[in-house]
Amino acid sequence: MLVKVFERPKSMFPVTTHYCPGCGHGIIHRLLAEVIDELGIIERVAGIAPVGCSVLIYNYINCDMYEAAHGRAPAIATGCKRVHPDLIVFTYQGDGDLASIGTAEIIHAAARGENITVLFVNNAIYGMTGGQMAPTTIIGQKTTTSPNGRAPGREGYPVRVAEMLATLEGAAYIARVAVHKPKYIIAAKKALRKAFETQINGLGFSLVEFLSQCPTNWGMSPQKAVDWVEEKMIPCYPLGEFKTPETKKTVEEA
Repeated sequence: MLVKVFERPKSMFPVTTHYCPGCGHGIIHRLLAEVIDELGIIERVAGIAPVGCSVLIYNYINCDMYEAAHGRAPAIATGCKRVHPDLIVFTYQGDGDLASIGTAEIIHAAARGENITVLFVNNAIYGMTGGQMAPTTIIGQKTTTSPNGRAPGREGYPVRVAEMLATLEGAAYIARVAVHKPKYIIAAKKALRKAFETQINGLGFSLVEFLSQCPTNWGMSPQKAVDWVEEKMIPCYPLGEFKTPETKKTVEEA
């Protein structure tokens, strides 16, 4: 007798992907759907789509969705959660959306301790608009607007979002994960589930930063892009939990 051991999550629409070969967004979408299914919260979930490659996330995840102006997803999520506190609200944002035009929104949402969950996809480049340098582009990385490689004296340093937000009292759970190899994908799902559980338990702001490959705009094959995440991105952006509800409580008690 054949036993089905792997299938499409119920929270995902059965559609063909529009993402480039080797892109990490599809993996992250699936992890999101799996966590929603496992927590049994699909009837309570509301998501906010960004501007960027994942602007069409509402075509993949079967839940109520808003579309936000570039960078403003945390503001939309704040309004939604405050008006409907019973909902489980998430934003899905890239580095250009969150760490550039949306810097103020994400910092102040975390500082206020808004009880929302943020999925932050860091591929170190602007994807949809042609591969320009992003706030997360690493030192030496070549882009269409840094053809000689990012130099600190000319373009400044990369912004480390997870570390920055972890310093804010309102942040309850902050983690950075990767999705380029199976062992990292397994860890990424665990972190995402903890982020949603943080919100479900009313503990405050949660964010998971995903290091994701972008072969097209990096000018690499999918395999080379996987290697580049391991060899270049992780040394710049260390993986791990930067703040948990447990460490937040310890700090507040001190």
